[in-house]
Amino acid sequence: MIKTSRTITLANSAPIINRKQRFAVNSVSFVPPDTPLKLADYFKIPGVFYLGSIPSYPTWGNDYLQTSVMSSNFREFIEIVFQNWEDTVQSWHIDGHSFFVVGMDGGQWTPASRATYNLRDAVARCTTQVYPKSWTAIYMALDNVGMWNIRSENWARQYLGQQFYLRVYTSSNSWRDELPIPRNALLCGQARGRHTRPF
Repeated sequence: MIKTSRTITLANSAPIINRKQRFAVNSVSFVPPDTPLKLADYFKIPGVFYLGSIPSYPTWGNDYLQTSVMSSNFREFIEIVFQNWEDTVQSWHIDGHSFFVVGMDGGQWTPASRATYNLRDAVARCTTQVYPKSWTAIYMALDNVGMWNIRSENWARQYLGQQFYLRVYTSSNSWRDELPIPRNALLCGQARGRHTRPF
């Protein structure tokens, strides 16, 4: 019964971009950068990604390619609504967190849909399905600092852009909240030649 601090609505789509089949979330089709996002975030390497490069709700505008990263704050309790207007079942996975599936139904989600939520014995999961022309709603505690992938479990859709990263941030920079990168981590891209702290 914790009050949510934010609602994120994610709509999947299958656009054609530059005459090629792509898949997208909120009109953004993910493009991997040359430097892994966790390393870019850890070493504060500029230009690899930009916070807010994916909107937190569908815009229904023109689809485009982007290294999409959404910002969030440590210890927020959020609501995520997966909206599926396609004719196939969608399967979504969130790295680094468990979440509670509180509702699902056909058609368009609206704030009135919350009246149908199961807030008593919702199932904790890390993957959930969204039926065709339907929505699924989850509640999630952002209790794990870091850069976390939210993606389609359909590997073709994931590879062609139906994914993005959620950066869960805290200014504390404490090992209590997030352990440092191990000393033997492979550093590549623009992180090559840098040094991690001993682990």
